Amino acid sequence: MSKYVKELVTRDIKRRLEGVEDAVVVSCVGMDANTTNELRGELEKKDIHMLVVKNTLARRATEGSQIHGAFEGAAGQVSVCWGASDFVSLVKEIVKLDKDKEKYEKFVAGGGVMDGEKLDAEGLKAVSKWPNREEQISMLVGQILGPGSQLSAALLGPGKMLNSQIKKKGEGDE
Repeated sequence: MSKYVKELVTRDIKRRLEGVEDAVVVSCVGMDANTTNELRGELEKKDIHMLVVKNTLARRATEGSQIHGAFEGAAGQVSVCWGASDFVSLVKEIVKLDKDKEKYEKFVAGGGVMDGEKLDAEGLKAVSKWPNREEQISMLVGQILGPGSQLSAALLGPGKMLNSQIKKKGEGDE
């Protein structure tokens, strides 16, 4: 590849990855075209983007960015995945696809970058066990509403008991 073509490809990669702060690097080497298209379609449904790049060009394109560390130690052709509603959702989906060796035998999660920190494959598996954004919001709402519902029950409980006793007393006099 000529120097001019490398520069064009590097600029294109840099443009596509502009603004990406968290990403996962995977290997799809050896996958046939049909399987790769099926994989891309599955990722696209979850708003996950996948870009296949040569590691040296990716390193050059991401120089100075937060995701540069993801390509350290990578060899050959790699795919970088980013997107989804949050990083944990992205990692959960990538790890799930990595475990599905029946369908995507050649798909291997290699590592990634979260908040500028490099993650290895084991780090990705650990992150995949975290609650995603929606789960965190529901836990937070539960924690916020919990004391209020307990207070409401404490206030309404005796009132209902008193009401039922008055009602029974009223029905007994008739």
